[in-house]
Amino acid sequence: MEKTKKINPIGLVSELWQSRQLIWKLAANDFKKRYAGSYLGKIWAFVQPVVTVLMYWIVFDKVFQTRAQLVASGVEVPYVLYLTAGLVPWFFFSEALTGGTSALLEYTYLVKKVVFKISILPLIKVIAASFTHVFFAAVLLLIATGYGYYPTWYTLQVIYYTICLFVLVLGICFMTSAVVVFFKDLQQIIGIGLQLGMWATPILWDINMLSPTMQKVMSINPLVYVVEGYRNSVYGSQWFFEDVSGTIYFWVFTILLFVLGTFIFKRLKVHFADVL
Repeated sequence: MEKTKKINPIGLVSELWQSRQLIWKLAANDFKKRYAGSYLGKIWAFVQPVVTVLMYWIVFDKVFQTRAQLVASGVEVPYVLYLTAGLVPWFFFSEALTGGTSALLEYTYLVKKVVFKISILPLIKVIAASFTHVFFAAVLLLIATGYGYYPTWYTLQVIYYTICLFVLVLGICFMTSAVVVFFKDLQQIIGIGLQLGMWATPILWDINMLSPTMQKVMSINPLVYVVEGYRNSVYGSQWFFEDVSGTIYFWVFTILLFVLGTFIFKRLKVHFADVL
């Protein structure tokens, strides 16, 4: 078990940076072993998201004619591009949160080691999820190019919004990975929450379909900022700093959540080895 010492968010970030080589190595190994033993191996990491995109595209664009509703609300891009731009960040968030939450349960043997820095385990899972995310971000840009939306300076914002998503989900994972050690039902609760969260985030639908009041209510969800940011990066023409209120709200919310997550992790970690 890791020795007990006071850790503040800045100190934790410094600790993670000092362990960056070990973190990278463990993250790469985590990604590889996830599909070890299967015939298609790492290909499975990409098959399921692709099938999901195709399924939603067929159902909502071809069957329910969602494209017409989007055009009515002012969205003129092809629905498959609109859909993919929303699903790519969502896939990353969902995979990272699910994996990060179970990090301590999966690496029990490392948690019980005396000198191992267990604070790196949630980060390992988030980085492992980012490997798949990079691939799908590239696919998203290829789809956009295929429809005539070529990369511009705005496209560079994909990096910024990926960082936003990374910090947000990492802060949540510090909290959930610590709590799930004592309350394992949290994994099922998160699974249900992700299902609800996908419909509460404008991925399949456009937030401009709502009234101005409801738009403000739905924008409490920090993922709205990220999803809309991805779309602005791929086929829009707005810089993130032009949305002053949205950017300030997102980072205040995310930083407070990160501080809370690291605080809970610090308070509970001394008991991890006893429970696991």
